[in-house]
Amino acid sequence: MKISIFNLSDLYARQSAQMGGMMETKSKANSFLETERLGKLMVKYAVPCVISLLVAALYNIVDQIFIANADYLGSYGNAANTVVFPLTVVALAVAVMIGDGCCAFVSISLGAGNKEAAHKSIGSAVLLCIASSLILTALYLAFRDPILTLFGGQVNAETCHHAREYFFWITLGIPFYMFGQALNPIIRSDGSPKFAMASTLAGALVNIVLDPVFIFVFRWGMMGAAVATVLGQVLTAALAVRYLCHMKAVRLERASFRLHGAWAKKYLPLGICSFLSQISLVMAMAAIQNMTLKYSAIDPVFGQTQYTQIPMAVLGIVMKFFQIVISVAVGLAAGCIPVAGYNMGAGRKDRAKALFTRLLAAEAVVGAVALLIVELFPRQLIGIFGAANESVYYTEYAVKCFRVYLCMMVLATVNKGTFIYLQSLGKAFASTAISMVREVLFGVGFALLLPLWFGLDGVLYSMPVSDLLTFLICAIVIRYTCRTLSSETQGKARCYVDGGLV
Repeated sequence: MKISIFNLSDLYARQSAQMGGMMETKSKANSFLETERLGKLMVKYAVPCVISLLVAALYNIVDQIFIANADYLGSYGNAANTVVFPLTVVALAVAVMIGDGCCAFVSISLGAGNKEAAHKSIGSAVLLCIASSLILTALYLAFRDPILTLFGGQVNAETCHHAREYFFWITLGIPFYMFGQALNPIIRSDGSPKFAMASTLAGALVNIVLDPVFIFVFRWGMMGAAVATVLGQVLTAALAVRYLCHMKAVRLERASFRLHGAWAKKYLPLGICSFLSQISLVMAMAAIQNMTLKYSAIDPVFGQTQYTQIPMAVLGIVMKFFQIVISVAVGLAAGCIPVAGYNMGAGRKDRAKALFTRLLAAEAVVGAVALLIVELFPRQLIGIFGAANESVYYTEYAVKCFRVYLCMMVLATVNKGTFIYLQSLGKAFASTAISMVREVLFGVGFALLLPLWFGLDGVLYSMPVSDLLTFLICAIVIRYTCRTLSSETQGKARCYVDGGLV
């Protein structure tokens, strides 16, 4: 299948040509993105974005913590949570395609001084998000059992029961979840990263407060965990609606809210990489969870009925921890998109390159800190998820899973940062291709092949092997990209050394 990728470089050229000499004399919205120190901009944009994504990741992991510590749910409920988790990632994939694509397009448009393109693309994105979320919700409800089976929902009867219950209520919240996630990057592109962070944080706090009430006081079980999550998502979506009525750099009009294909064709391709990154992750999850289900059934220990759900439950916990780390990596890169997009639109490729190198260094630090945590404190981590109420096999398998499955996290964070940042540099095809190789070719391929030789351990080996091979590819792309940006700006970039801009 041939995928048409919108070329960011062509967009920069067209926007610059349209504005002509006006760009030098006209005061542009968000012009500080071209003049402020890069380090300060990273803190301003990336930190709130990291917090927003961390909070979003905590929605699911908070559910899992309370579920694990409920004596009437335990590892059965945790396994059910693991089964349903990929389905929220599918919804997130559609939301970030719309939101990230619109964010990049709006940033470029504001950099070129084209506010008309900005407000029309935002209005179109809002309508597209609402329509797609309702369609996805209907599909989930119509095909519940086949979908749950696809992600290992048939571990045992009790896990299946909990998965169905959790799935139903989470599905009802899909429209609110997608709306909040899609609007988050759009709000950042308008120059309000702190509001984007606050709206997500408010929803997460609601979830954290209501989870113990619904699970331990009312004893609503999986329904209680899901309802707490959905109520938090409703609050985040409501705050996003409020912001739309009071935007800063862009003023929305009634004419903005039209679902025209012409605008979708302009911003959706800019979010294709984000979409494919999430969808390919879902494919990898399906392969990993099904191989876990298959090989745990024939394992000498986990093949016993009372322990069958343990590998699925533990894997879900480890994947959630990984999701938290990756949320930091993605937040650092996504927070840089408005800065990189604006500077590319303004012709400042020297600043885009400098920002790229700073980002990669930050990603490596995040991965190193996370690696130390999982290698040194795996028992403490699994203790948070109800290990005291489970068998010794639960803890021992979790320790192995943390240490093996996540041993290449430094490379994983650098890889993820590279995928995302390449989009804002006009490297949409390269970004998409590498992401697909990582998640589909390596992620799915090794998850299916390695268990043939190593059994249940092969599932754990698939992750570090995939990250190592992907990094070898990314290293080549990073070097080429930096050299290209240097050659493109040589002799053209304005000197701002005295101002400390680069």
